[in-house]
Amino acid sequence: MEHILSILIFFPAFAAFIGFLVKSDSIRTYAIIVTAVEFLISLLVWYGFDSSMPDMQFLETAPLIDAYGINYVVGIDGISLFLVLMTTFMTFISIIGLTEKRALKNMIITVLFLEMTMVGVFLALDAIVFYLFWELSLIPMLYIIGAWGGNLRIYASIKFFIYTFTGSLVMLLGMLYLGYVYYVTAGSWSFNLLDWNMLILPFDMQLWLFVAFFLGFAIKVPMVPFHTWLPYAHGQAPTIGSVILAAVLLKMGTYGFIRFSLPLFPDATVYFMIPMAILALIAIVYTAMVAYAQEDIKQVIAYSSVSHMGVIILGTFALNVEGIGGSIFLMISHGIVSGALFMLVGVIYDRRHTKMMSEFGGLAKVMPKYATIFAIMLMASIGLPLTIGFVGEFLSLLGFFKVSPIITLIAGLTIILGAVYMLVLYKKTFFGPITNPKNETLEDAKGRELVALIPLVALVIILGIYPKPILEPVNTSVKHLVQVMQIKAQQETSKAQLMSSNTIGEAK
Repeated sequence: MEHILSILIFFPAFAAFIGFLVKSDSIRTYAIIVTAVEFLISLLVWYGFDSSMPDMQFLETAPLIDAYGINYVVGIDGISLFLVLMTTFMTFISIIGLTEKRALKNMIITVLFLEMTMVGVFLALDAIVFYLFWELSLIPMLYIIGAWGGNLRIYASIKFFIYTFTGSLVMLLGMLYLGYVYYVTAGSWSFNLLDWNMLILPFDMQLWLFVAFFLGFAIKVPMVPFHTWLPYAHGQAPTIGSVILAAVLLKMGTYGFIRFSLPLFPDATVYFMIPMAILALIAIVYTAMVAYAQEDIKQVIAYSSVSHMGVIILGTFALNVEGIGGSIFLMISHGIVSGALFMLVGVIYDRRHTKMMSEFGGLAKVMPKYATIFAIMLMASIGLPLTIGFVGEFLSLLGFFKVSPIITLIAGLTIILGAVYMLVLYKKTFFGPITNPKNETLEDAKGRELVALIPLVALVIILGIYPKPILEPVNTSVKHLVQVMQIKAQQETSKAQLMSSNTIGEAK
């Protein structure tokens, strides 16, 4: 198992370089094999992972710039394990379901490079290495949207890049300053997150650093009011771009809050708990209403993503095991469900080259398999019990209920509002008479589409009924995270709120 994390990170990039030598008519098969091997490597990491240990495992270290303490440091714990598994799995599934024919070889090579950067973000423990992977992920997605997107693809790709790159620069300044603070405190440079976790920072410094990191992470999530790039990116991106963007890239922002902001700035995190909850609340309610007003199926799902990411933020800033553990589980469930929904939109777009609800109606009669899968994913999206979407939403809301029952009650509207706009979408698209003759001869989901979608359906049901395999390792690491925050909290109010919001009991 030595160097297995490095293999996991760089194997897709190595395979991408080899991909330049592969013939164009064989590139799809090659990509499926590569992403399948990458997924198997991540399963091997899970197999060798000790769920009872909260600390980082499979640690690897190599010097990069010794003079400034910049090292290649990677490791994995219960928080990052399943995000890595979701990344490799969703990339594998999206390649299986890929229907793009334009410059297919270039797209697949780009996706493989993107997979490297996403896995690197979740495994990097050196802030500079984390930042490099974080920024490098922008380039493949910029290319995917700009080269294979819709009519407004250039505008959407540039807006995506400018928003995320600007926020990341502010975050970089915070990282460089924190490295300097460590130098002043310890007498040597270090950008190792494990070293930074030992720092006890003054409250005022925590506030400013929290804001710097917040801009980088909040834009990526995206949180209101930084969310305006996402509907354009989703609307213009090809199907595989939307799947990866929704399933993985958005989770990098919420992961950043848990990995950096909470343990490094515990006092500031408690100070900003309610403001963050209010921003999450606005995202939950406002974007749900905007989703209801959309006529484009893809835009409904895009705004739905912003609403669900608000619930993840709410759970994260509950600062207890239920809330944080629930938010991590919701990241995984949202990645699976939203990825599947965007894939389903791609199926119908390939047949009709439109995503407008007004163009459809009565699809359940001609596409029963497709309609059934769409219904299951829709129910998971609105948090129906015994589906994967329910577990994360319930735990996230339960966690914040211990902080503020009123805010949680309002946030609970996401279940009602989500049901409204999703059921309206389903009614307009699948029920009623077939009014458009073009829909009468549509082919049902078949072949490669079913191979990609059926495993997602299975996960939605299995993990909805039995989430313990994910929750147990996650909660072990989350308990440790909350304990670190309690130990480092300097202000009495921060300690009191952390103690009162944390139950330490394992979420079931």
